[in-house]
Parts: sequence; C-alpha cells; structure tokens
Amino acid sequence: MKKLSARRRHPLAAVVVLLLALAATGGLYTAFAPASKAKADDTAQSLTIEEGKKLYEVGCATCHGTGGQGTTDGPSLVGVGAASVDFQVGTGRMPAQQQGAQIPKKRVQYTQAEIDQLAAYIASLGAGPPVPTKNQYSPEGADIAKGGELFRTNCAQCHNFSGKGGALTHGKYAPDLEGVSPKHIYEAMQTGPQNMPSFPDTVMTEKNKKDIIAYLNEVNGDDTVSRGGLELGGLGPVVEGLFAWVFGLGTLIAVAVWVAARTAKAKKS
Repeated sequence: MKKLSARRRHPLAAVVVLLLALAATGGLYTAFAPASKAKADDTAQSLTIEEGKKLYEVGCATCHGTGGQGTTDGPSLVGVGAASVDFQVGTGRMPAQQQGAQIPKKRVQYTQAEIDQLAAYIASLGAGPPVPTKNQYSPEGADIAKGGELFRTNCAQCHNFSGKGGALTHGKYAPDLEGVSPKHIYEAMQTGPQNMPSFPDTVMTEKNKKDIIAYLNEVNGDDTVSRGGLELGGLGPVVEGLFAWVFGLGTLIAVAVWVAARTAKAKKS
C-alpha cells in the first residue's frame, strides 16, 4: 500500500506538465517564426532581383553591358543605387531612344512594379542611394522660405529662380521642374543625373531637400499669383529687358515712321 501511495501523482502534476508543454511550444515558435519570416523576405527579394535581371537583359544590357559594367554606349551602373534607376526609368529618360548631348524626358516604358524590379537588380550590383520613402520627400511641414533660399543658392544658376529650366553649353539644358513629382526631385538631388551635381545627405540634409521641394511646389502652384505682371517664362530680367527693347523700341520706331509719313502727306497737300 505504501508503494502505491508513493507512486501516486500530485494533483497539480498534470497542470505543470501542460504549462511546460505550452512553454516549449511558445519557445519553438519564438525560435523558428522570425527565421521563417526572414527566409520568406529573402526569397521574395531574390525573386524581385531575378525578374529585374530579366528586364535588364532585354532593355538595358545592350548599352550598359550584361553585368552593368558599362560599354562605350552607356556608363557603368554598378553602385548607382536604386534611386537612380527609379528616377531615370520613372521619368522615361531610360531606356534612351538615341545618344545625344542630353537624354530628354519622355513617356514611361515600364510599370512601377517593373521599375522596382529593375531598381532591385541594379542595387544588388553595388551599394548606392536607395529609393526614398514618402516621409523623406513629402513637403509637409517643410520651411518654404528656407527652401527658396537654398534653391536660389544651389539650383537657380541652371534652373532659374522658379525652376523653369534654362540652356546650358554644348546642347545641354536644365529641365523645367514644374509638374515633376517630389519623389523624382528628391532622387535627382540625391543622385545627380546627367549634368546635375549630386547633393547627398552629407552635403544637403534630408530636411533641406524637403524645404526645396516645398518651395518648388509653392512657387509653381496653381494658386500662386505673380506680383510682377507677365512672367515671360519666369526667366528673369534679361528676358524682360529683351522684351522691352524688341517690342518697346519697335513700337516707337513704328510710331515715328507713321508720324513722318503723315507729315510728308500734309506738306504735299
């Protein structure tokens, strides 16, 4: 009888066993769940890169080389980053139709999903600026006055003070920034496409870039009123002076000719 009572289990033994089992299950979940999620993310990223490589081989490899190393027809893409691809392809500049002093903006050839795939593949070739998040380029809460000061100091020499663009040397030009999306403006500042210098965060902070975007949105907004009368393309005093000389002086000459003709007729009569 003593043997039997010694082997009898405590009433709480079953509860303890159950709690241990639950703890073990939770521990296993904690140990394996994050790993499974990370593995799934890696797989999805690998598939995105693989799809991007296929698109690259069809539409880009002819000029930039099979591994993005560049050729005589196109520069190396190793290290340019995803932001550069998103800008160039997202604005239709790439794929380029032909070589020239500058590749113009045109109709976009790829969907945004395909652009993301191309960007992922190019980013896998070498570290470079990533595609910015909405929080980075959104002008919400930015300092418009500070943005105007920064734009006039760093950008107006080429794009003029209101971002209307302007001519450069050897057939190059600074494009009009009106209607360009905030994301693409941010990416252009970050990567420095074509003739433009780059402004990484070490040179111009993320906040400063937001300020410039806010200024451009304000100065080119639909509700913005020009206090100077006719804008004449917003190209500044040189154009305004030329307008005055051509039309003002031309009008004065026409009036002088008309007066002289009337005077001559009056004398004859």
